[in-house]
Amino acid sequence: MNAPLYAIPGATKAVATSPAADAPPAAPPTGPAAAPAPACTVAEVLRDSQVEPVLAELDRELIGLAPVKQRIRDIAALLVIDKLRLNLGLQAQAPSLHMSFTGNPGTGKTTVALRMAEILQRLGYVRKGHLVAVTRDDLVGQYIGHTAPKTKEVLKKAMGGVLFIDEAYYLYRPENERDYGQEAIEILLQVMENQRDDLVVILAGYKDRMDTFFKSNPGLSSRIAHHLDFPDYAQGELMAIAQRMLAGMAYRFTPDARQAFDEYLVRRRAQPHFANARSVRNALDRARLRQASRLFADRERVLDEAALTTLDESDIRASRIFQG
Repeated sequence: MNAPLYAIPGATKAVATSPAADAPPAAPPTGPAAAPAPACTVAEVLRDSQVEPVLAELDRELIGLAPVKQRIRDIAALLVIDKLRLNLGLQAQAPSLHMSFTGNPGTGKTTVALRMAEILQRLGYVRKGHLVAVTRDDLVGQYIGHTAPKTKEVLKKAMGGVLFIDEAYYLYRPENERDYGQEAIEILLQVMENQRDDLVVILAGYKDRMDTFFKSNPGLSSRIAHHLDFPDYAQGELMAIAQRMLAGMAYRFTPDARQAFDEYLVRRRAQPHFANARSVRNALDRARLRQASRLFADRERVLDEAALTTLDESDIRASRIFQG
């Protein structure tokens, strides 16, 4: 039997191991070992990429945010269709996927960015699908010559995935002549343009400040293809988030505690610096502390599962929100 051809590293052509090497190459395999045909339907791309479970998980993870979820589905649809076009040899230029997430704290921006990274990786638009989350301090140095190395190191870590820059408007401080944020922006601009097939950048922050930031940096604005606005949660959505958080920690409200927490949210939302789901979590953590102190004070009581997992009305109304 004739031995197959083998290649010598650095050689200009294959070397035959027998005189029969000049024979024409064998026909490509046609049986089960043959390479699968490229996907030609949406169903095939979804099956091969397993993107739908990620979208379903996003629906389960986040309450509300219907416009954001729909926009993520629209982007996923664009990428699936683009993949089918590529399989047919049509225009192969990768779409611009840099994004802006605007909204108040605690509205799910980081969670959506994580899921977006997964979607991009499963569809083959980034290699790794990891998320690197940073702020100005991770990119901008305090002295001459410090900013470029810091920014480039962050970009190196993010390559093949998604770079999430929170409160991105702090990169630009025009009131300070000696600020080095503009240097970081210029490096970002180059990478967003030249490496867009290996890195997706998401800029996040308050909407009004992000609008001003983009007006001051038209080069950045022109590279952002997708703007997603994250609305604040409604009262009922915040209660649903609280119930889900409690269930995840193996706690529950009594009926009176639930009513008290609903009142707490009404009052807390009217105060400054309310941070949506983040404020809900902080309030529940403080309620758990009060419950723990209440149970701790009764040293001789036998604590059953119900006692250890239930927040009662006093644990909620002890908040300073109800005082005065």
